[in-house]
Amino acid sequence: MGSVGAERRRQATPVLTPEGNVVMSFSFESYQLEEEDCQAKDIPDKGVLTFTEPAFEEPMPDDRYHGIYFAMLLAGVGFLLPYNSFITDVDYLHWKFRGTSIVFDMSLTYILVALVAVILNNALVEMLSLHTRITVGYLFALGPLLFVSICDVWLEQFTNKQAYVVNLVAVGVVAFGCTVQQSSFYGYTGMLPKRYTQGVMTGESTAGVIISLSRIFTKLLIKNEKKNTIIFFFFSISMELMCFMLHLLVRRTRFVQYYTKHSHHGLSVKGHDNPGTGYRVHHDAITEEDNGAAGASPSEFGNEIEIAGGGTYMRFDVPKPKIKKSWPSIKDMILHRYVVSRVIWTYMLSIAVTYFITLCLFPGLESEIHNAALGDWLPILIMAIFNMADFVGKILAALPYDWKGSRLLLLSCVRVVFIPLFVMCVYPVGSPALSHPAWPCVFSLLLGISNGYFGSVPMILAAGKVVPEQRELAGNTMTVSYMTGLMLGSAVAYFAYGIIANGSNPHAEALHNSTSG
Repeated sequence: MGSVGAERRRQATPVLTPEGNVVMSFSFESYQLEEEDCQAKDIPDKGVLTFTEPAFEEPMPDDRYHGIYFAMLLAGVGFLLPYNSFITDVDYLHWKFRGTSIVFDMSLTYILVALVAVILNNALVEMLSLHTRITVGYLFALGPLLFVSICDVWLEQFTNKQAYVVNLVAVGVVAFGCTVQQSSFYGYTGMLPKRYTQGVMTGESTAGVIISLSRIFTKLLIKNEKKNTIIFFFFSISMELMCFMLHLLVRRTRFVQYYTKHSHHGLSVKGHDNPGTGYRVHHDAITEEDNGAAGASPSEFGNEIEIAGGGTYMRFDVPKPKIKKSWPSIKDMILHRYVVSRVIWTYMLSIAVTYFITLCLFPGLESEIHNAALGDWLPILIMAIFNMADFVGKILAALPYDWKGSRLLLLSCVRVVFIPLFVMCVYPVGSPALSHPAWPCVFSLLLGISNGYFGSVPMILAAGKVVPEQRELAGNTMTVSYMTGLMLGSAVAYFAYGIIANGSNPHAEALHNSTSG
């Protein structure tokens, strides 16, 4: 057996490392083949084994009490709650900025800034760390909430025109921060099992439900418009702070670190056999015979400790590979995104169409549906119904079903029937074709359920269509499609508002003022 090992070992080659250490490299052919040869001849195994410590893979952690899932659900709450806080108090906005298109302006401002933010985040995904982007997003979301609630709503430091501009600027800053969070979280959960992406998307709907209920209760319990709005904003700020603190705790858990490290492993250490543990253990049962043939003993090179038995020694001067960290070129970045987009393009189109149709109607057009009997309660109720239905739709998205991208795209396009139905609820102004308040409530229910389901499933499935090291990029790319749909939908909603405003008459304007006041 000793001769077999000697024949298979090539000439010893001294190598000078960048650190100045001399390493004697003994190269062997496949150890597995030698072991099979020994078993075939019933000869005891005396081959040479070289391995790197540690040799055992870390066991897969378990989300035993679903704490990580709950944290991801609250993460989804955190990056949509600030914007929902600004638009859900539609009664306060109509009361303070009477006769203006404030809700449409806020929606369009949010979408335009968000699209820029998501493209910027997609470009910086390889340059800035994931948690840096998320932390900056939280800070950008909390700042405007605090500023508007204290300086505008509570202290009333601005005139009406100034307050209008301040609210739009605040929405723009919130849009930037929350979109960076959102895009980063989808890349984040793309590295985790699929259910956590569904958890984040359910959290988005949960934000709408929480804010809608908060507005309903503050308005019911406190009649003063200013006081109930202040309490409403402070509740939103406390929720946002809780989401931020929970994120800081969860990012350090073994569960999250295991999956993020696993996803990055293929990308960061590709082409390196040894990630650099600092030492190697060598075991050679035929050391004495082979040392004579090679003309050198292990102790002649480097810092080595010979272990009792003569055939085992440990190297502590094994050089760690130096991996230079550099930003990718523009060409590489475009190529990476092209490769990912070719795999998930149907899911990208599906989510874009889904949110395009939704933003054509919500929140802008729905906020303009009025009724003499219900007054300014009708827009609040319609928004609450949508948010709750959207929440149900995102829960249904957790049901295991592997949709084909083409079918998802087709069903997302079918939702276009909601646009003429909602237009009939507001046009002609003053005497709409579907004037009963039950119609917009039913349509809002169906719109919310379909939005929750077909807005979540593409995002959940897309990350599983690419290799692990591309999942964060896939999540970010899906968010770009998502935001593109939102922007185009907001533009159409603005166009629809122009048609409705031009078709208004003095009687309809008087009705609008009486109900919104």
